[in-house]
Amino acid sequence: MFLEVKDLSVKINGDYVIEDVSFDIEKGDIVAIIGPNGAGKTTLLHAIMGLIPYEGNIHWHSVAKIGYVPQRFKFDHTYPLTVEELFLLKTGQRSFWFSSNAQINDIKKALSHTGVEELSGKRVGELSMGQLQRVFIAYSLFGKPDLLLFDEPTAGIDIGSEMSIYGLLREINHELGITIVLVSHDLSIVYQYANNVICINRKMACFGMPSQVLTPEQLKELYGPHIGFYEHDHGDEEDKS
Repeated sequence: MFLEVKDLSVKINGDYVIEDVSFDIEKGDIVAIIGPNGAGKTTLLHAIMGLIPYEGNIHWHSVAKIGYVPQRFKFDHTYPLTVEELFLLKTGQRSFWFSSNAQINDIKKALSHTGVEELSGKRVGELSMGQLQRVFIAYSLFGKPDLLLFDEPTAGIDIGSEMSIYGLLREINHELGITIVLVSHDLSIVYQYANNVICINRKMACFGMPSQVLTPEQLKELYGPHIGFYEHDHGDEEDKS
């Protein structure tokens, strides 16, 4: 066991945003969180990171370093720093000129895991959305985390880049053994990439292997009666909610 969450509840302004959510994650898992808008998915990620007060228990079975890529980030495209300089800020390095060779090598290694090592000297403001997302995934890898949290990692990215990003996350999981938890609205992605799925709509709806728990009845309960549903022999793909 890597992470165990028991009876987790979060209140905001006196009202429960999520209530009595329980699940466990094994080391090396890819876990998807699904649910309708306003279900509390991002709140759950913030609770796991310890960023907000919560009720219940979040128990780590080993010391874990967490990397996080948010769903949306406001970014000033006149930002003058290069990708390499942006990474150095994470180390607390005040001056680029005093960075060590080891730090530069670690930055290049993180960027190589996402296939954008050649962008290290490029200004961040000049990057496309797809490039920027790969840089931020590399940024989350910088420091060698045990767990990566992604809040809709392909928001605002075109379809071709979207599939490339999910393939990249699976490669990172397989090659580096990093546990991944991601929020997704795309059920085909959940079937294709996730070992387990957490279904929430403020309260816990289901938890388990997608092929076992994402039944037509469960999806209608989670999203409402008008959800489109297509079942394939291998559970590779379902219609988006």
